[in-house]
Amino acid sequence: MKNILILCTGNSCRSQIAHGYFNNFSKNKAKIYSAGIETHGLNINAVETMKRDKIDISSYRSNNVSEYLNINFDYIITVCDHANENCPYIPSKKAIRIHKNFTDPSKVENSANKEKDFDSCRDEIKDFTIKFYRKYFD
Repeated sequence: MKNILILCTGNSCRSQIAHGYFNNFSKNKAKIYSAGIETHGLNINAVETMKRDKIDISSYRSNNVSEYLNINFDYIITVCDHANENCPYIPSKKAIRIHKNFTDPSKVENSANKEKDFDSCRDEIKDFTIKFYRKYFD
């Protein structure tokens, strides 16, 4: 069983969406963790966009990366530039580090359609997750 950490700034939106997809596609081959370098609480719009794709993340909570420093991760995936640039040292000896920046849909200013912003981000993360599993688990 592989350990995967998904890391974002506040562990409220993008990392939570990714956590949902990584759990969904892991087929019990990986234990998924998500965290932030800060904690901002679970974003209700992230919960709703995942619900529209039939994945329930409503029980997830916002975790700080310091909670997971004793876990030896196989993969550490940052999903925003800020976390990638400001992440504290995580002492996983064998971790493959992967970075993919996703636009934060909660920060889109003057959005005409917030639901569409979240769905678009969700779909990008879903595609990334599928490609990840094809590359590293197939």
